[in-house]
Amino acid sequence: MAEISRLPGPQADRWEWQYQGACRETGSEAFFHPEGERGARRRARDASAKLVCAGCPVLQECREHALTVREPYGVWGGMTEDEREAHHAAHELAS
Repeated sequence: MAEISRLPGPQADRWEWQYQGACRETGSEAFFHPEGERGARRRARDASAKLVCAGCPVLQECREHALTVREPYGVWGGMTEDEREAHHAAHELAS
């Protein structure tokens, strides 16, 4: 018989923080730009998304997730796609 205590926990345990995200009360369009959005409209949408993130109780978990999996789209953990890429580039140069 398998020793149950040695089995990994349910996958949901890793993502439980998402249930506490402030973004759950906001539509995904606030965090992910539509095709072709550029300039002032995109900056304004990103700024609005970051305001939601700023008051989020799981901001750090969200940011760590996005950086770890190299999330390619949207605002996650208060960081835009470009900010995450800049973060990765800076850390790769430092290595």
